[in-house]
Amino acid sequence: MQDRDTRTAILQLRAKGHGIRRIAHALEVSRGTVKRVLKAGTAEVPAIERREKAEPYASQILELHARCNGNLVRVHEELEAAGIVIPYPTLTGYCRRRGIGQKPKERTGHYSFEPGEEMQHDTSPHDVTIGGKKRRVQCASLVLCYSRMIYAQVYPRWTRFWVKVFLTAALRFFQGAAGRCMLDNSSVVVAGGAGKHAVIAPEMVAFAARFGSVFAAHELGDANRSARVERPFHHIENNFYAGRTFVDLADLNAQLRAWCERVNATSKRALQAKPIELFATERASLKPLPLHIPEVYLRCSRVVDDEGYITLHTNRYSLPVSLIEREVFVHESHDRIRVFDGHTLVCEHERVESGARQRQTLPGHERQARWRQGGTRPPIEEERRLLVASPAMAAMVLALKKRHAGRATRPLQRLHRMWLEYPQEPLDKALRTALEHGLLDLHRVETLVLRYVAGDFFRLPPADDDEPKDPK
Repeated sequence: MQDRDTRTAILQLRAKGHGIRRIAHALEVSRGTVKRVLKAGTAEVPAIERREKAEPYASQILELHARCNGNLVRVHEELEAAGIVIPYPTLTGYCRRRGIGQKPKERTGHYSFEPGEEMQHDTSPHDVTIGGKKRRVQCASLVLCYSRMIYAQVYPRWTRFWVKVFLTAALRFFQGAAGRCMLDNSSVVVAGGAGKHAVIAPEMVAFAARFGSVFAAHELGDANRSARVERPFHHIENNFYAGRTFVDLADLNAQLRAWCERVNATSKRALQAKPIELFATERASLKPLPLHIPEVYLRCSRVVDDEGYITLHTNRYSLPVSLIEREVFVHESHDRIRVFDGHTLVCEHERVESGARQRQTLPGHERQARWRQGGTRPPIEEERRLLVASPAMAAMVLALKKRHAGRATRPLQRLHRMWLEYPQEPLDKALRTALEHGLLDLHRVETLVLRYVAGDFFRLPPADDDEPKDPK
């Protein structure tokens, strides 16, 4: 079958009075082809009408498509079970041409951005082999929409704390911020609603205002609105991870930053330029960084245990022995753990990844480590005295240590004070009664001791009303 141009040439040459043989020779086609075109009298290529192999079974296909929830593999299997033999590609082609199970395609549209107008942020879960083990991590990226400059990093989890850590590092990388940061409707940043009705969390509004920017969320299902940041994730998964090995997260992020710098210096066909070249133009339009960017950290309190450690995300960090059973304040940043006693910085640890169950001991804090290696912490002086005072005292010491575990120092000190202040016999009697009933509240035990002391060991003077009156 000849194309439209050949058919048009045949008709034009015929109109000029040329014969069939000469037209066929000039266009290098057969005379039969020339005759058929002249008979049709039109340059339009006739459509080929072929009978669909699946057409006789249209009703069965529609019924099975609905019953099998649109799964054409199951439709093909059910047709074969019914004795209808249709090749699978024939079935899928028929359904595609008839629009069975097909969504009508829509135009995606195009978004244009001025320099410094918008940046887009998103995250994607990736399964990566780190340190020889495959694990799920969260990959975060930020893209400047005009120049397509990209910055990406990987984190073990994704919370508002890590959002602030990532965006702070990304804006330092770009040396400025765009006026608007477009993101999806993630609850990490969005407190409620979606799209134009999204309500950004107040702390994230304040964070963006620090850099002269605002957060905005695109409408649900409008993936094209954030296409600048969506597409690079496929590139990271299939280009960056492939063939690379990572010792830990720090090594992965260092390699990923170097990869971003290389990608930013690579020419893009859609831009007909390199992102780093367009960034030279966009940089002047970015909001300048504030004079001071505060460190992003989380603040919490912890009580130092009897071994001289605090626990944070299953990891143990050592402190000076003088702070045992004291409340301290912890500033947790992305790479450091700083411990404060009031406003005084006590010590600083390198942050261990959450969930690692590791123990970090700084030089000068080895005493606690030796206690652990020895099996148990050495007993305090008050405990040694109580253990030999009496069987009842020893039993109460063991019960308190079992009840309070590593925080029994203060209860033992109070029991020692009671031993110094009260007679041994009523104290032992009260302790035996308390242990018999499982009573380990020393305040109530002391009340019981006072009752025994008052009733058995002191002769109180009679009340004025009980004294005999002088007959005079």
